Amino acid sequence: MTFNGSWKIDRNENYEKFMEQMGINMVKRKLAAHDNLKITIEQTGDKFHVKESSNFRTLDIDFTLGVTFEYSLADGTELSGSWTLEGDMLKGVFTRKDNGKQLTTTRIVQGDELIQSYNYEGVDAKRIFKRG
Repeated sequence: MTFNGSWKIDRNENYEKFMEQMGINMVKRKLAAHDNLKITIEQTGDKFHVKESSNFRTLDIDFTLGVTFEYSLADGTELSGSWTLEGDMLKGVFTRKDNGKQLTTTRIVQGDELIQSYNYEGVDAKRIFKRG
């Protein structure tokens, strides 16, 4: 499948501002901006296995398209939501458990890049990964 493989963070766009909007403190924002995140994605039909490895944690996530699951961000923010496939784009819609606000995430492969986009409270950000 298109998303299958290992992806290593290459660059961020507006990520610091996004994290600030999420309420993440300055120290954690500075660390997160240089987390060396690597994502490994394995898709089998509508089931996904994602491994996130960074300087701070390693996390295995299993989800099925359209099925709600629980997830915690690296800063401890707890979310509940699901991923869907819209054409060639994975779209995740998650609700924060602490304040009920919505976080939207998309993943799309363009060439040799995986572009992960975020929107929270009107602030957009991107993290761009290279195959590796």
